[in-house]
Amino acid sequence: QVQLVESGGGLVQAGGSLRLSCAASISLFSMKGMAWYRQAPGKQRELVARISNVGITNYIDSVKGRFTISRDNAENTVYLQMNSLKPEDTGVYYCNRAPGAPFESWGQGTQVTVSS
Repeated sequence: QVQLVESGGGLVQAGGSLRLSCAASISLFSMKGMAWYRQAPGKQRELVARISNVGITNYIDSVKGRFTISRDNAENTVYLQMNSLKPEDTGVYYCNRAPGAPFESWGQGTQVTVSS
């Protein structure tokens, strides 16, 4: 069973930055497309950013220009650099396969709280 362990969340003021990490228990290259998702209180989990196995990235409109997804296949780790954070970015952030492939079991996620 693949394990995905997210870390790097925390409490920051609006305008601040955080870097999230997601460590996979198997070869990240074999997992192909990866993505970050988030779930805000009382809302459904949503896709935030995705990255293909060759580094092609896509973002939802609300984070474009502020978030950067990257991957290090040698370290089996996916990152999400989040800058200019806004209160509406608050939520639990998860990583998993990109949409279109069967999801692995969801990890515990990492809490991001942005204060105004």
